[in-house]
Amino acid sequence: MYNAITGINDHLIFYLNDSLQRAVRIRFIVSFLLESGAKLLVGELENAVKRGVPVKILTGRYLGITEPSALYYLMDKLGDGVEIRFIDEKLCSFHPKAYLFDHDDESEIYVGSSNISKTALTDGVEWNYRLLKSSAPNDYNKFSTMFDTLFYENSAPVTEKVLRQYAKNWRRPSFARTDILEVKEVPEPFGVQVEALYELKKAREEGINKGLVVAATGVGKTYLSAFDSQDFDKVLFLAHREEILRQAEHTYRSVRSDGEYGYYLGGRKDTGADVLFATVQTLSNHLDQFKEDQFDYIVVDEFHHAAADSYLKVLEHFNPRFLLGLTGKQLRRWSLRKVSGGCWN
Repeated sequence: MYNAITGINDHLIFYLNDSLQRAVRIRFIVSFLLESGAKLLVGELENAVKRGVPVKILTGRYLGITEPSALYYLMDKLGDGVEIRFIDEKLCSFHPKAYLFDHDDESEIYVGSSNISKTALTDGVEWNYRLLKSSAPNDYNKFSTMFDTLFYENSAPVTEKVLRQYAKNWRRPSFARTDILEVKEVPEPFGVQVEALYELKKAREEGINKGLVVAATGVGKTYLSAFDSQDFDKVLFLAHREEILRQAEHTYRSVRSDGEYGYYLGGRKDTGADVLFATVQTLSNHLDQFKEDQFDYIVVDEFHHAAADSYLKVLEHFNPRFLLGLTGKQLRRWSLRKVSGGCWN
């Protein structure tokens, strides 16, 4: 293994993954994290956490470059296995990029120019150097000691409360490029979808069985609902127009490949479908065909219409394990839990 890593065709991610596989302690210090980089690292980080390896990440929030979705993603995937902290903003500057690993018989640090982003970890022009403790014990110990000093004495934990506040105020900097993973055949949550999925999951863990997502057009609310529904067997997607249902089916099929799909509208009534797309007008007139617990998960699109009698009739009939409302309009009053953070309004 070479000690000098120069990017382009010499990707830092390969070296980090090799070190992650052997580590007994992992510490990252970077000036910012992007979701694209977090997704590249998370596989080996998850494996490390399963082995009981502690993971500590120290980062900054200067200029809002660190993406909230990156932090939500890591916290969701790694759970209590990771401790993430924000550096104290009172420090005059914070620009380190280093990755420290302790192994059974050695320690090492990669230090250079790469923050946690897809470009920085793969084909960007990034120079990094791998230093072994056995080769330069004093240098390694100085880096290690300074990391611990910054982590424990000059930073604050990224708790759920802290992250929600950061996400609420966060706007992508005008100079920042969008750095996402290439499109895959099976779509993955990204951006504020990651944030919302985290909040919905936490809500259910707290015993809450209703949620409301308020987000502008283009955020991907239907994809969000499809991702969130994956742990539920029987799903009802409710809307007031057939066109919405057709588009929603396409989205759901790209996320949920298993199960039987069906429609309940006009002359078509597929009562036995695992994922059912129904117009509120038709369904409200045939509720006697459905048991109150027939669906585990119900999605109501354009939820700002839900005060109408037809919607209320349907919602009062069913008793799902979770009910999710989607809307692009701000609602002044409703009893559902509202998901906030990022660009959620």
